[in-house]
Amino acid sequence: MSVKYVPVQWNANKYWYDAAMLAGTVLFLWIYLRWVPGRLDHTRPVDGAIWNARAFGTCAFTMMSVILAIGPLARLDRRFLPLLYNRRHFGVMTAFVALTHAGYILGWYYAFSPTPPFEALLSANTSYGMLPGFPFESFGIFALLCLLILAATSHDFWMKFLTPPVWKRLHYLIYAAYAAVVAHISWGILQDQRAQLLTIVLLAMAGAVAALHLAAGWADRRNGDPAAVPAGDGWVRVARADEIPEGRAKIGVLPSGDRVAVFRHEGKLSAISNACAHQNGPLGEGCILWGTVTCPWHGFQYDVRTGRAPAPFTERIPTYNIALRGDDVLVDPAANPPGTPVEPVPVPDAAT
Repeated sequence: MSVKYVPVQWNANKYWYDAAMLAGTVLFLWIYLRWVPGRLDHTRPVDGAIWNARAFGTCAFTMMSVILAIGPLARLDRRFLPLLYNRRHFGVMTAFVALTHAGYILGWYYAFSPTPPFEALLSANTSYGMLPGFPFESFGIFALLCLLILAATSHDFWMKFLTPPVWKRLHYLIYAAYAAVVAHISWGILQDQRAQLLTIVLLAMAGAVAALHLAAGWADRRNGDPAAVPAGDGWVRVARADEIPEGRAKIGVLPSGDRVAVFRHEGKLSAISNACAHQNGPLGEGCILWGTVTCPWHGFQYDVRTGRAPAPFTERIPTYNIALRGDDVLVDPAANPPGTPVEPVPVPDAAT
């Protein structure tokens, strides 16, 4: 969390995360450049500059695959959550790797063209009406533009400026970029190889990413949050009080489709929005420490009694009025304005 916009607020976790990411990138490039060339056959010799371009292109695709795999892996197994914290750093480095790939392409294939390199790139192949000879360069250009947009808007300033919903929709461009890279590879980069092992490996990675998303979606549907049940007078039943452990929450889906997280803290119940104000992270999957719930995605914290982040932070989320009817936990589905204090409801005979 931050109370002012600075390029990066570094901490030990970010140093280790970025160091591991940089080391993995360097290792990948070294292995690709030293090990791969002698194990692939080509219809014509491949220059070193071309191998450099392919190394960085393959590395960027692999990094994109890992980025897109982190989300579903974290949904399937909470042990992957630490990889989610600084995933935007991963995305920014991927954009630089992809940009280096584009630089090698322009510097080798169009270095001696009398036409300016960018113009030559766009005009060298215009067979858009032919499937086999379709200009695969256009897919790569589109993917690179998407990655640069995502990298340029990755900071929290842009999330605040654009608003979280718009920012989130903008960053769905990563899926369009990934599909474009798959098309880029399929149509062009490996088209002159006799041995298609590398092509198969890359497309298998894309298939694995798709499979992980399907598996995570199926798991969410099978084990998804239960719908709140109407309880009369406009209120809805979310859970039984004995189903909510101390320091944790029970999540319910309201008639509006929004999710509410009902927490038990010091033997009392409070209800807040399940969506973190930062990136809509699932607050109900976090736990209460020192009186505040910590979002499992990026560590934003909120007082469950007020929906407010502890000072000096200013983030706020909606709260909900809550009541007990016997052992049933009832919630008013009409959310209070963000940051509205609500008196917690004691659980009879609850151990604090």
